[in-house]
Amino acid sequence: MTHDAAPAPPAPAPPPNHARNPGTGLRPEMFEGHPVNRSAAERRAAALLQTRSVKKAWQAAWLVNAIRCIDLTTLAGDDTEGRVLRLCAKARRPLAPHILAGLGLEGADLHVGAVCVYPTMVPHAVRALAGSGIPVASVATGFPAGLMPLPLRLAEIRWAVDQGAAEIDIVITREHVLRANWAALHDEVAAMREACGPAHLKAILATGDLQTLRNVYAASMVAMQAGADFIKTSTGKEPVNATLPVSLVMLRALRDYRDATGHRVGFKPAGGMKSAKDALSWQILMKEELGRDWLSPDLFRLGASSMLGDIERQLEHHVTGRYAASLRHAPA
Repeated sequence: MTHDAAPAPPAPAPPPNHARNPGTGLRPEMFEGHPVNRSAAERRAAALLQTRSVKKAWQAAWLVNAIRCIDLTTLAGDDTEGRVLRLCAKARRPLAPHILAGLGLEGADLHVGAVCVYPTMVPHAVRALAGSGIPVASVATGFPAGLMPLPLRLAEIRWAVDQGAAEIDIVITREHVLRANWAALHDEVAAMREACGPAHLKAILATGDLQTLRNVYAASMVAMQAGADFIKTSTGKEPVNATLPVSLVMLRALRDYRDATGHRVGFKPAGGMKSAKDALSWQILMKEELGRDWLSPDLFRLGASSMLGDIERQLEHHVTGRYAASLRHAPA
């Protein structure tokens, strides 16, 4: 049991402590022929969860840290201004006052890592979050399929940034990966990075569509070489979204890229993660593979909508010894 691995309760998030990834030219030698053993990746991911556990106060600290790293998300076809405003209110105050008091966090500037919405919802989120320090993230580039002409995808990025989005979650063209057209993928992501300007780019690989873990590793490396600030598992719309073995492969790519270039790139699992247990599992994976530095919002995000409700429920149990009804912890 690794109680000593738990992060301390959060303080106000410091500014990023690393330079932004400038990217490189396409360097196929960094990924072509790179072996990925699926069964070994699955065993490693399973072993981490079997041998690492946090309980009681340490678990509460990990869950509070997870809140700081959540991209609180609504990406539904029936999104409205009212829904976005409620989500932003929850992002500002993710825990009820009595839970904060029970944790000894009265007065702490605890909020989520970002609010993620569709481009047309960005202006509403920007107004609702003004002065909070919470960035607005927007999906773009024809999310979730990404099958739009590149000029239109770039125009969507620029529009969202002009509306105030500080982070852009783009989707790659999966065909480039499936055909091993790495030059096309690099050029596409590099153009998207340029269109983002000062906004940070999160490259969604849609790993459930990429067929092999070798493809996942290669796509991760090419996206980073093209200047991605984060690599992200999924749109949440694929049949298979974030899994621990796929995430492990992406983290190994992050580590290899850092060792080769000196630049650190963030990681965002998304899709299918709903519980406090999921929040713990992915933080354990980050801690064991990349270390404490990656347990902060500038290098780690959890793409989720309902996860926050379960985290709040678990923290209430920690504080009061009782589970509240789910209606007490509405997501927004």
